[in-house]
Amino acid sequence: MDNSISYGDDYKYIPATSVGSGIGLEILPDIFCHTIQIVNICLVGIPNSNDFVLVDAGMPYSAEEIISVVEERFGVDKKPKAIILTHGHFDHVGAIIELVKKWEIPVYAHEAELPFLTGKESYPKPDPTVEGGSVAKMSFIFPVDPINLANHIEVLPADGAVPFMSDFQWIHTPGHTPGHISLFRKEDGVLIVGDAFVTVKQEYLYKVFTQEQEISGPPRYLTPDWEAARESVNKLVELKPKVAITGHGLPMTGDLLTSNLHLLVTEFDSIALPSHGKYVNKKIQ
Repeated sequence: MDNSISYGDDYKYIPATSVGSGIGLEILPDIFCHTIQIVNICLVGIPNSNDFVLVDAGMPYSAEEIISVVEERFGVDKKPKAIILTHGHFDHVGAIIELVKKWEIPVYAHEAELPFLTGKESYPKPDPTVEGGSVAKMSFIFPVDPINLANHIEVLPADGAVPFMSDFQWIHTPGHTPGHISLFRKEDGVLIVGDAFVTVKQEYLYKVFTQEQEISGPPRYLTPDWEAARESVNKLVELKPKVAITGHGLPMTGDLLTSNLHLLVTEFDSIALPSHGKYVNKKIQ
């Protein structure tokens, strides 16, 4: 056991859930999405093979669930080649310490995300005053202290390649966090979005619980740079994805995805940008 790695001081269970919690969806033969409370993890690889990757690491205290999902899809005692992080917010790294200790595998993230993953820098505090509902208002309890993965974290290759995901490229999509990335496979248009945009109004408890599908920008309460967030959405739309697996909400595909992304780009200010909040019109310093 590596005791040099640890969660932040404010690490804790977050009492939030949805009707999709515990449900997995096979989007394509090698793309599997599983919801843990209110956030999605993604497994990329053919079932029962030894060649697969985990994208993101769920909510706090979800390690046993993630391990169970992995073993059900790939076999007992199987482990991914690596964990790829879209970013380091608490709901995307919530089980990562336990997973790294069990599996002894590398973790990859964008270079700009490393301060938040090596114990050096906390994320900006959530904004409970931002436009939105109950989830936004309770966001002050969300952990933002940095976790420390020490030498278990590695920087993604500068050329856009994704380790152990040879058909994918990573796309830098900052705004929600400085080092946020999305993953894209050109041959079939699969986009693993992270939180660059989501398919549920994440600020509203009822919509989170029911998982009502609705295109939206990144979660408002934890997005400090809206100019970068807008540019990231524009960048992803230009890829013309055919399948989008987002960090929050149900996957979206086909014409529904195309039309909704067009709507998000053309009406970003009314759909994504909050009418008020401490980070509106403010960039990360």
